[in-house]
Amino acid sequence: MDFIQKLMSGFRLDLSPVKEPLGFIRLLEWLFTIFAFATTGGYVGSSSMTTNCPNATSNTDIVANFGYPFRLPSRPYEMSFCNGTKVNMYLTGDFSSSAEFFVCVGVFAFLYCTFTLILYLGYQHVYRETTRGPIIDLILTGIFAFMWLVSSSAWGKGLTDVKHATSPQTLSELCNPHCLIKEYPPMGRLNASVIFGFLNLILWAGNCWFIYKETPFHKPAHPPPNPEDPGSSS
Repeated sequence: MDFIQKLMSGFRLDLSPVKEPLGFIRLLEWLFTIFAFATTGGYVGSSSMTTNCPNATSNTDIVANFGYPFRLPSRPYEMSFCNGTKVNMYLTGDFSSSAEFFVCVGVFAFLYCTFTLILYLGYQHVYRETTRGPIIDLILTGIFAFMWLVSSSAWGKGLTDVKHATSPQTLSELCNPHCLIKEYPPMGRLNASVIFGFLNLILWAGNCWFIYKETPFHKPAHPPPNPEDPGSSS
């Protein structure tokens, strides 16, 4: 309780950092980070085909469902053939590593953005009290920028493979020529996730400059004496 009281007593709400690039870009990072992992996690899609048997009175729909984290063989679907047989089939490929890595980076980046926004807006005096705060902020922001590069690139490649593995055109080859493509899975949400990932890369990498300006590496620890100051002359 004493710790919480000390923490709350040191809180000084100041919205001025949001008007500066340091706080405004961090707020944008917070929003785009949410968009990045929210458009990937929880995704569910399906590819559908229909049989086209010459002697059949009605066609049979074939639906292959899949979703995050894109362990495609974990969800079987039923394939119908013109001779009346039905067989359980499996989508091929496990792309969970790249998808989960991308979402994990997004969640941790969201938590870090939330922490630093509270620090900027409520504890700005603590942040600027020593040089340690901006330096640690610069290092962690640089690490997250690198992680966005790696995770977005990996997930972009993984998404390309997911599209190929779940495409009705790919699946119809298993029953060709008696299957017709009925519906492609909606991929706009997943395409947006990759775009948000690279937008986060740009934001986090660009923000490194504004945080760098807060560090002693950019600001001299002792400003040079003013030549017009009489006390500076020997």
